[in-house]
This record gives sequence, C-alpha cells and structure tokens, in this order.
Amino acid sequence: VQLQASGGGLVQAGGSLRLSCAASGSIRRINVMGWYRQAPGKQRELVSSITSEGVTNDADSVKGRFTISIDNAKNAVYLQMNSLKPEDAAVYYCKADAINIWGIMLVYWGQGTLVTVSS
Repeated sequence: VQLQASGGGLVQAGGSLRLSCAASGSIRRINVMGWYRQAPGKQRELVSSITSEGVTNDADSVKGRFTISIDNAKNAVYLQMNSLKPEDAAVYYCKADAINIWGIMLVYWGQGTLVTVSS
C-alpha cells in the first residue's frame, strides 16, 4: 500500500491550501485516514482524522479553520486549510489505517508534504 500526498506549498498568513492524499495498492478497506504534522524540533502531532463513516477528530489548534474529508471510492483524504497561521508551518504526513487484501490491518504513512506559512 502506498500513500501519495500532495498540495503543500508556500502561502501567506491568512491564506489557504488544500492537501490531498491517495492510497493505492493491495487495499481491501480503509478504516481511518488522517493528517499529522511535524515542525522542526517538535514531535509529530495529529492534525485531523476521519473514519470511513465520516467521523472526524480535529486538533484544538485547527478547529474552525481546517476541514478534513474522505472519498472512500478513491481511497483519498483531503485537508482544506484556511486562515493559515505561521505556527501551522510543518511537514504534513498522511496516514491510513487500512486492511490489506490478506486481511491484515496495518498503519501506512505517506511521504510528507511541506507547508510553509509566511507572516
């Protein structure tokens, strides 16, 4: 299973970005997809996650600004980030809790995508 993330970039404070992540490969079912981020010198932290049923879990720091969505047919997850702040700058990683075709549930990570927010 591979996760391909895209959509990072440089944006001014107050601006918006949309991250996308698509899973491919030997997938039977994805249970949860989410976005994590890691800023320099900090631990990786949950930004937002969503189940295949659409139940979301957002970090307090992004509530009201970021919206996560999932497309089960495409095995894809999106993160709409609005009102970006300099403290949102980080490498954003996509994660999937998926059951592969052999019936084994594993955690998969995508490559990071860099989000830079200028003040």
